[in-house]
Amino acid sequence: MDYLLTEEQNMMKDMVSKFAKEEIGPVARELQEKGEFPKEIVQKISELGLMGVAYPEEYGGAGMDYVSYMIAIEEISRYCGSTGVIVSAHSSLAVDPIFRFGNEEQKKKYMPDMCSGQRIGCYALTEPGSGSDAGAARTVAKLEGDKYIINGTKHFITNGEEADICIVFALTEPAKKTRGLSAFIVEKGMPGYSVGKHEHKLGINSTSTTEIILEDCEVPKENLLGQENKGFKVAMVTLDGGRLG
Repeated sequence: MDYLLTEEQNMMKDMVSKFAKEEIGPVARELQEKGEFPKEIVQKISELGLMGVAYPEEYGGAGMDYVSYMIAIEEISRYCGSTGVIVSAHSSLAVDPIFRFGNEEQKKKYMPDMCSGQRIGCYALTEPGSGSDAGAARTVAKLEGDKYIINGTKHFITNGEEADICIVFALTEPAKKTRGLSAFIVEKGMPGYSVGKHEHKLGINSTSTTEIILEDCEVPKENLLGQENKGFKVAMVTLDGGRLG
């Protein structure tokens, strides 16, 4: 299949394969058994520019294409599925919606730190009572002055413990279900944001899978991602891209 790749893509494959073999392979089993988040490895991955492969250089990305991004995920995952999931969830599910739906101010504020790996991202759609059916969500967001007040619990959130930036979906008009869903960029330090229960899994143990609890969480109005009540599109488009990883 190599003949189908460009010279740049083959260089990406060789670089990431060598890195994964030398840096990830020798410690993958230990990480899996201990269930530890691979901070040092993620730092090295960040230094290689792999946390923002497919995003423009003007926003801190590597300026490459999605085939190169998929090659990177594949080569990392060949040695450690957990590490591949960490990078994929961060890039596809957290950086991508900001790039696709964020305004210029949001892109410049969040993407450079995320593409450089200084800030890790997660995606919070699933709830205890709703998975693929986003219309059954119960998390609500109410605009009060210059802030949205969000209440609800998100479930099975990959990178939940480590994430500094969380793409949260909440109902701004609950009666409309999916047509009343909105997306928000929520930072870990915002009042009312906390990490809940950690899930025990049979595999990919180096990724944290947690609850995200939003209890009167105060999110600035300017952190609305896209348009109010148009969050279902943000969610679905983001998931489509995430499936590439």
